[in-house]
Amino acid sequence: MQRMIILSGLALLLGGVSSEAVEPTAESCQAAVDAARAQAESLPQGDLSRRAAESYLVQAKVEAGNGEFDDCLDLAAHASIEVREHRHILQPGETLDVPTPPAPSH
Repeated sequence: MQRMIILSGLALLLGGVSSEAVEPTAESCQAAVDAARAQAESLPQGDLSRRAAESYLVQAKVEAGNGEFDDCLDLAAHASIEVREHRHILQPGETLDVPTPPAPSH
């Protein structure tokens, strides 16, 4: 059921195609990732919802690379929903401290 809701939302994102007509392909995955990325880029650089959406999109590209285009579409839809619903926000005065990973030792 959840997958149908996500695919329906993705179909709307891609231009109103019915969810039954959305066949997961590399092209549909790339189109969904591109559309969700454009939405994410509409938010300010440090916005938590943008960062969450970008994280979904990174994983979507990983899934696409593995040939899992249905998972790619799901993750792109999650990214789009994240931006649209703006689920993560910082309160005034709060900052996000993201530590950088240590350099690998040789």
